[in-house]
Amino acid sequence: MHGERERWELLPGLSVGPLRFGMSQADVAEALQASEPLRRVDGPYAQEDFADGVKVFYEEGKMACVALDAVTGPQVLLAGFALAGRDPEEAYPYLLAHAAEHGNCLAYTPDESLALTDLGLLLRVQQIGDVLLSRPLFVMEDWLESEYYCARGHLPLEGTPAAH
Repeated sequence: MHGERERWELLPGLSVGPLRFGMSQADVAEALQASEPLRRVDGPYAQEDFADGVKVFYEEGKMACVALDAVTGPQVLLAGFALAGRDPEEAYPYLLAHAAEHGNCLAYTPDESLALTDLGLLLRVQQIGDVLLSRPLFVMEDWLESEYYCARGHLPLEGTPAAH
């Protein structure tokens, strides 16, 4: 990992770091102490990119997903295991073992990301140069809870080519 990064706490289904699910865009900016996002993207789910590797997705104007950059985003620990910036060959087996030990519900999304649905955690990979690193996303409970959402691509598929 490169330098010390901010550490955020995960409260499954409620919040990650200073961000609570259901917050308005103004509340998110205030919680991140930002006057406004660096970039906004329209689409099925509005997206705002903030400094320090934080992306926030909204459904009907309410925060529904937080994606953290593998290198520059805040770090979130799951039972002492750092989720961001890990080798996926190490991170995925850890999540599988954690799920087996704690009885978490597992799902794979169409992009082959691993989700612990009852924790609202989705672990994706992010390419940094020639290396793949883990990139955590934290989502509202109902975004991971059913096969419909995972199968239909309800989750933001950043970096995935658009279907033509």
